[in-house]
Amino acid sequence: MSDSLDRYFSLSGKVALVTGASGGIGRALAAGLAGAGAAVALHGRSEGALAETALAVERAGATSLRLVADLSDPGSCDRVVAACVEGLGRLDVLVNCAGMNRRKPMDEFTGEDFDAIVGVNLRAPFLLSRAARRAMKAQGGGKVVHVASLTSSVGLARTAIYGMTKAALAQLAKTQAVEWAADNIQVNCLAPGFILTPLTEGLWSDPGRMAWLKGRVPARRPGEPDEMVAAVLLMAGPGSSYLTGQMITVDGGFLAGGSWDDDGPGAVE
Repeated sequence: MSDSLDRYFSLSGKVALVTGASGGIGRALAAGLAGAGAAVALHGRSEGALAETALAVERAGATSLRLVADLSDPGSCDRVVAACVEGLGRLDVLVNCAGMNRRKPMDEFTGEDFDAIVGVNLRAPFLLSRAARRAMKAQGGGKVVHVASLTSSVGLARTAIYGMTKAALAQLAKTQAVEWAADNIQVNCLAPGFILTPLTEGLWSDPGRMAWLKGRVPARRPGEPDEMVAAVLLMAGPGSSYLTGQMITVDGGFLAGGSWDDDGPGAVE
């Protein structure tokens, strides 16, 4: 990285904690932060699932630390942050990427569905960032990045509880940004669009769904996890010292609007 870019993006000497780092977007973000110079604490639900991510971090020349915890347990959040600080000496960047979804019609969701999705998608980021803030304040500042969603901004069928949590996460970022600005802690959100990950392969393997996506997303394709990295490096790096309370959407143009097919019915001459 050149000296001029270092000023804005270098994470040399910093420590990042990425939850949900076992694969997909979380793995890509962990590797990207490592490439910018950060040591990275990797959270996942099993040691084995984190092995490949740890290799990616180490290939980038960075130190990794694996932290196994079930974030549906509220008590695990403080323990994860404490283990990161104990193992790597500090915490400068928290990326809340862990999440879950259950797709059902509204009337079929149960109370257990509600508690499970809210517990991982909203309660855990709330508790993790609150614990991280204590460490960051003592160090003179830090960064929190919540991984939100398109459903923070638009409603999609069969995702009522998931969408609710992601919209709340965007609002949480705003409130934290306001409350923690005096501590030099910036809080922002990444909102990915439709991304190909191991967890969504089954969904997008359906030809009808993929045809819909290609017709609706101006980029005409789903995104890749690596395409989420640049936005997070901005939010995690020193160049974003005045960027806080915002949501950066990386969605191939989905929220910008739909395409008008000039070759289709009703085309304008």
